[in-house]
Amino acid sequence: MRFLFAIQGEGRGHLTQALSLAEMLRHHGHEVVGVLVGRSTLRTLPAFFRAKIGAPVTEFETPQFAFDRNNRSVSMFRTLLCNAVPKRLLAFDRSMHLIRDRIEALCPDRIINFYELLTGFTVRRFGIRIPMTGIAHQFLLNHLLYRHSRRKGIQGILLRLHAHMTAWGCNDLLALSFQPMPDDFQRHIYVVPPLLRHEALEGKASDEGFILGYMVNNGFADELRHWCAQHPQYRFHVFWDCQGRPDLWQAESNLTFHRLDDRLFLQLMRRCRGYITTAGFESVCEAMYHRKPMMLIPAHIEQRINAADAAAAGAGIVSERFDPGRFTDYLGHGGGSAAAQEFRRWVESAETHFLELLTRS
Repeated sequence: MRFLFAIQGEGRGHLTQALSLAEMLRHHGHEVVGVLVGRSTLRTLPAFFRAKIGAPVTEFETPQFAFDRNNRSVSMFRTLLCNAVPKRLLAFDRSMHLIRDRIEALCPDRIINFYELLTGFTVRRFGIRIPMTGIAHQFLLNHLLYRHSRRKGIQGILLRLHAHMTAWGCNDLLALSFQPMPDDFQRHIYVVPPLLRHEALEGKASDEGFILGYMVNNGFADELRHWCAQHPQYRFHVFWDCQGRPDLWQAESNLTFHRLDDRLFLQLMRRCRGYITTAGFESVCEAMYHRKPMMLIPAHIEQRINAADAAAAGAGIVSERFDPGRFTDYLGHGGGSAAAQEFRRWVESAETHFLELLTRS
């Protein structure tokens, strides 16, 4: 079969999921004929993705999150204002025409949508009849049995609405989950394991004493520099996407910032003592697989749900603010239980689930 990928390009998670699935499909004789990546104007597509996806990549402008004045957490109000201005709406219209043209040129048998909003809009707007499958952890929010599916408040409502809108045009939805759950046939939601690439699963975990960080919101950088200067006994390696800094920046003697580099990130994940993250689904799964204790600092409601799930599984602690001292205390008391063997088996069953669901007629 010929597959076309559409990917939401914010952060790292959806991109690495696409790499994993592309590898699975090719291993069984299928073809990825092209990749559409929606990204904000503030971020660049990581070099590791272009190098490894093995298919022509087309980028387009898509709605983006906007952060608060401190650049630390997502502001729903700013996000709505940022994306509703006429200039942005015209850009989104151009993007939808570009998506349509690429679909017509590549003639895929199926579109795989990794939580990219405009692709679903395009399929419905232009009456495209090619089957489309949505893949994302967020689709669990519309699952009848998911414990956060009825989360109240305006942010919960907006998050479920966004998941519903991103599912437009999809024939079925594959909801990535930390653990097995019954399928929701009424809503065409099938629960599947996390999509981790084999590079994330191989190798033996060790503990070399340093703390690993993944920083989507660069507002924490100055705070971490100050803390590290006051606590030279702790070492940090932090991945980020700051355009004004070199690929490798030794900010303090015990603090190193790295440009996003997937291979290096996975190597350091296996070797770290613990992991501080904003609770993106993909990297949380990687840390759980390698039994790395975490501090989860969610930037918006979606990440708060991920963090609650991971903490409930005994994988780490949740914090409302960036607090390295609390995390080092947690590690010093043996914090962080090993990821359950059931989780590893669930992850390793992914290929069987995805091939069965994506290649059926």
